[in-house]
Amino acid sequence: MKISPLIIVQKAYFYVFVLVLSLSSQVYGNPSNRILVLGDSISAGYGLPQGTGWVSLLNDSLKVSQYSFEINNASISGDTTAGGKQRLVKLINQYRPNILILELGANDALRGFPIESSAQNLEEMIQLAQKQKIKVLLLGMKVPSNYGQEYTQKFSQMYFIIAKKTRSSLVPFLLEDVASQRELFQEDGIHPNQQAQKILLKNVLPQLKLLLH
Repeated sequence: MKISPLIIVQKAYFYVFVLVLSLSSQVYGNPSNRILVLGDSISAGYGLPQGTGWVSLLNDSLKVSQYSFEINNASISGDTTAGGKQRLVKLINQYRPNILILELGANDALRGFPIESSAQNLEEMIQLAQKQKIKVLLLGMKVPSNYGQEYTQKFSQMYFIIAKKTRSSLVPFLLEDVASQRELFQEDGIHPNQQAQKILLKNVLPQLKLLLH
């Protein structure tokens, strides 16, 4: 019994369609990198038009790079290390990330919290994530010199010490190439403006890509 060439062509198209659908499901339906961002107003995009913060730009950048990923931004303006620690277990259970980007600590300094308590909170969050086989990228911050030389140095060094102790990846200073330029901040002089977001992304992306499969 002869099979019509038309049927053969139709079957071929069907199998190609199934293959493409299968590959698409692997890339987009089951992302191999589930990224959770836990931060404060800088990562929440405070004062910025929706979709223009560095986390949104990260999403766009990874799409262009064709990584298999899913980003969930759980950042809250004003959050502290204590607040982040309190929320982390629930967030891990909700999003099941395999990468945690941790950007907290600046509000602790603004409120005059002891560096030791901030460091302990960050360390406990990282250890909690690592016990769940979650890779951690810690984003370091600095405080202005008017906090005093000793406090300023200890605060900055805190991130290096924690990253080394927990063997976490580290971006030493999220606001590198931004902090010294007043024109890259909003009117409050605290929050980076829309123009600065690409620089923040540039600071984060190299270290993050080392954690992506």
